[in-house]
Amino acid sequence: MIRRVVSTLVIAAVLVGGWVYWTYRGPGPAANDGAVTDVILPKGAGVGQIASALKAAGVIGSRDVFYFAAKLGGAGRRLKAGEYEFPSHASMSQVLNDIAEGKVVKRVVVAPEGWTSAMVADAVRAQPVLVGSIETPPEGSILPDGYQVQRGEDRGDVIAKMMAARDALLAQLWAERAPDLPLKTPEEAVTLASIVEKETRVPAERPRIAAVFENRLRQGIKLETDPTVIYGISKGRPLGRGITMKELLTPTPYNTYRMVGLPPTPIANPGRASLAAVLNPPKSDELYFVADGTGGHVFASTFAEHQANVAKWRAIERARAATGGGK
Repeated sequence: MIRRVVSTLVIAAVLVGGWVYWTYRGPGPAANDGAVTDVILPKGAGVGQIASALKAAGVIGSRDVFYFAAKLGGAGRRLKAGEYEFPSHASMSQVLNDIAEGKVVKRVVVAPEGWTSAMVADAVRAQPVLVGSIETPPEGSILPDGYQVQRGEDRGDVIAKMMAARDALLAQLWAERAPDLPLKTPEEAVTLASIVEKETRVPAERPRIAAVFENRLRQGIKLETDPTVIYGISKGRPLGRGITMKELLTPTPYNTYRMVGLPPTPIANPGRASLAAVLNPPKSDELYFVADGTGGHVFASTFAEHQANVAKWRAIERARAATGGGK
């Protein structure tokens, strides 16, 4: 009789052990809808809460097996909050491993260099996984970059992250700035950097263009830069056409063809390279630059040199127009 009971217990233990092993190592449940199941694990959730959430979502077959596996294996101390996507039939061991390693869904909101704050705010508003409303932040207050976001994150927190990143970088670069810059405040540096950002698509030119503008500021020469005129017309949105002579001659707070010095605010959000170029420009006596026909610019120290360069650019424009090549 005792042997029979013992045998029965052994068989039961083997069956239970086999079931536990299969539940943990074998294929998990099928996704309820599609190829993956999306689960958000909140910050501060314990192992029991996580196990219950996974069971309720249909990711695992047994809350208790997950709980004890996490506790006994030590993974329970490393489980990380965030959004996860688990493929259909993922094993419990894989689910536990993914959460312990923090393999969260990575969603990124990109704020490109040279975008206005309104354009960045539109991109944040358009991200469907975010919540909450936002006001457009001040121009130039955001650091262009890619920012990781999570489902359910507040849009205001995302904007605050972008602004904090700019503040931290600007404080660092301002503390390391070159001496004798014609810039009184960090805010003026951002304004000039935004102009540099919009003036060239060639990264290597940024320091040289920054030096030209700072030389002009020192000598009280108008900056005469087209992007400031465009900002005065459209707040930085592309015009889709060239600037007219009337627009060049019309005074606005941003028309640097009609005013000396910097405009009242930045005209975009400058990136790291433009901020660094403005705060540590190369030594130069150059005062002018104009397009060279290849996407870059040619620089000059005297007005006579500049006039010759402009004449070459006009000839390129005429030749392109004659052949139908456009601008």
